[in-house]
Amino acid sequence: MRPKATLHVLMLGALMSSWVGAQPVEDEDFIVVASTTSTQNSGLFDHLLPKFRAASGIEARVVALGTGAALAYGRRCDADVLVVHAPAAEQKFVDAGYGIARVPLMHNDFVIIGPADDPAGVREHESAAQALEAIASEQLPFVSRGDRSGTHMKELELWRAAGLEPASGSRPWYREAGAGMGQSLNMAQAMDAYILADRGTWLSFGNRGNLEIVFEGDAALFNPYSAIAVDPDHCPEVRRESGRTFIEWLVSDVGQRAIDEFRVAGQVLFVPHRKPQ
Repeated sequence: MRPKATLHVLMLGALMSSWVGAQPVEDEDFIVVASTTSTQNSGLFDHLLPKFRAASGIEARVVALGTGAALAYGRRCDADVLVVHAPAAEQKFVDAGYGIARVPLMHNDFVIIGPADDPAGVREHESAAQALEAIASEQLPFVSRGDRSGTHMKELELWRAAGLEPASGSRPWYREAGAGMGQSLNMAQAMDAYILADRGTWLSFGNRGNLEIVFEGDAALFNPYSAIAVDPDHCPEVRRESGRTFIEWLVSDVGQRAIDEFRVAGQVLFVPHRKPQ
């Protein structure tokens, strides 16, 4: 396995090489960034984007979507850069010629949220899959985002690991919100239900009610984020130079330090991919 630093250089090199010989597109004072709801709702972009604009003069206009919808934006040439967190889906996007390379950006983790008294006994289990199996066994309310976001894809992966597919049948305890993380958490709070959430959104979420983190720490809950430039060979009108500048800034020491410095109530929401110098 390649060291992380070497892998990072190779991916960034792939991004850079795609612009060799490319001519700058005129009027590139803004870019469209299709990103996950977690990066927007947590306040991360409110923290990062003014710093990027001050450094580059480029405005980044964020469209906050689930990862599945963000990738669809890229396929339709409606965005210049994606910031997403579903590695398998991202790789398919790149392999199909829609994106240049997956550039590692940062990570946090997923957590299982549930009622404080934890009626399923989720805290007693050693893996996230076992925790979900316990919820299903007791048929206790569980809210799924149900929107093909990165969080939803991870949830389905965990259900499969438990040998279950609750979305495939009529199960009154399993409710699909078809909404973003904040709306889904509001639904879980109203139902006193379990839900899978990314830590960043949960830490910045205010309407917790009786809910709290009831399971965390499983390696299966690791949540990496990548930046992907939309391929100009697929989308000739993409703002390639400004998109490249944005990704280069995010993975630079300045950008990684800005991610590292972001806090909510003193807590770290995102860990930069590499330690800034």
